[in-house]
Amino acid sequence: MNIRWIATWAMLSLSSSVWAISPYIQGESVAGGNVQSVATAVEGKLKKGGFKVVGKYFPKGLTGFGVVIATDDEMLDAVGSVGGEAVLGSAIRVGVKADGSIAYTNPDYWYRAYFRKSFAKKEDAVKALQGRLQEALGAGKGQGGDESASSLSNYRYMVGMERLDSSKNELNGFGSYAEALKAVRENLAKGVGKTSKIYEVVLSDRKLAVFGVAMNDGENSDGEWIKRIDMQNNVAGLPYEIYIVDKQVGAPHGRFRIALAFPDVGMGQFMRISSLPNVIMETMGGVAGVEKKTSEESWQ
Repeated sequence: MNIRWIATWAMLSLSSSVWAISPYIQGESVAGGNVQSVATAVEGKLKKGGFKVVGKYFPKGLTGFGVVIATDDEMLDAVGSVGGEAVLGSAIRVGVKADGSIAYTNPDYWYRAYFRKSFAKKEDAVKALQGRLQEALGAGKGQGGDESASSLSNYRYMVGMERLDSSKNELNGFGSYAEALKAVRENLAKGVGKTSKIYEVVLSDRKLAVFGVAMNDGENSDGEWIKRIDMQNNVAGLPYEIYIVDKQVGAPHGRFRIALAFPDVGMGQFMRISSLPNVIMETMGGVAGVEKKTSEESWQ
């Protein structure tokens, strides 16, 4: 009997490393009509469930789609204790559509990618968050593709491309955390690079912060590029982020962040936005106070 139990445990342990995990979970639909009313209904559900809503986003040129962004105190504690780029996990995003359908970011997926080696220590917090989201929004099928647990812990789209901790994510350094925070806030308020702030989460005691940033510049605007890769049904992948860790300002590289958000997009689709990763980094660099540079880099 013990041998049988050990064999079962070993199989379960192996399967957890290859188990397919989707980036989004379908929630229970609310009454449709227009996307703003759907977002308001979702906001009410989140607040009732104990979440704090910190922003709503309706990308320009993407009629009928939006995102509600929330935080959760217990998860913020976990994010703060992991630190570094894990601050990207501060926000919970819920994609909404005018027809009343919703889909939210799957904690099991995103925190494996953001917590990396620390995930096992924080797994109880992740599961607890998943339970609270399920209670508030329901839990149906996964959507948006999938990745294995083992690949998420050190994710990159393909060999040679950036990971979460790539040095290419580093944008600018300042004399202090306060200076970095001031610079990002002021540049977003000015709309540098045709951006606008969707939300901010600041963990001052940990010298961490993350901002959701809307890109509003023509064909590189969020509403346009997400349509080019036909991923608008997974709008919870938006908005993009810029983050602060102590005195340093960074952003997840486009070849990491876009691929992580949309794992079922093939290389052919990504080539439709081949210049976008570098446009994003230049745009976020502007928000971080760096002068715009040109680059020949692409998905290739």
